[in-house]
Amino acid sequence: MKLNTFFPQDITLQSVALQIGELTPLPKQDLYVALLSSIVSQQLSIKAAATIWQRFENLFPSNIPTPDLLLVKTLEELRAVGLSQQKAGYLKNIAEYALKISWKDDSFHQLTDQEIIKELTTIKGVGQWTVEMLLIFAMNRPDVFSVGDLGIKQAMVKLYGLENISNVKELQKKMLEISEKWQPNRSLACRYLWKWKDAKQEINMK
Repeated sequence: MKLNTFFPQDITLQSVALQIGELTPLPKQDLYVALLSSIVSQQLSIKAAATIWQRFENLFPSNIPTPDLLLVKTLEELRAVGLSQQKAGYLKNIAEYALKISWKDDSFHQLTDQEIIKELTTIKGVGQWTVEMLLIFAMNRPDVFSVGDLGIKQAMVKLYGLENISNVKELQKKMLEISEKWQPNRSLACRYLWKWKDAKQEINMK
């Protein structure tokens, strides 16, 4: 599929895609590990998150934080690698859940996006945004739109002239309306919005 056919109903995003060019396909990931990683990386820079994640992996044989091994780690051991007590608790919650359901990726791949969100947000510490990122980056689900993502909001406000909408609910409603034009490629649209925002930030810093 050519770039200019991705978003035929939206000339603004089509222009963004043409400026940025084709994006690298995302490899599928182990969902359990990807969920742990997403918790570790929340509210951290890419560099800090990578450092803490590597220290976390080093706690386990072959760098694999299996649920049974993670659960026997103390909060003190997890905090020693740079995790907050809250995040350490969330990781243990995920491990408990994984053991309870005998986690198998295949069972999740059979569910719809909304079913996965509903299921995984039952884990304390796992919110909708976290699962949406899992759907996009680990599962390659093609039509996910994360209306609550700050980067997407900032990009859409600039690109679509939404600066005058101060009410959060009204802004999200407008964002959802715009995103309907991108179906069934909303995950790709999100990636282009993030790329566009990052590129603008780099220009402004020069």
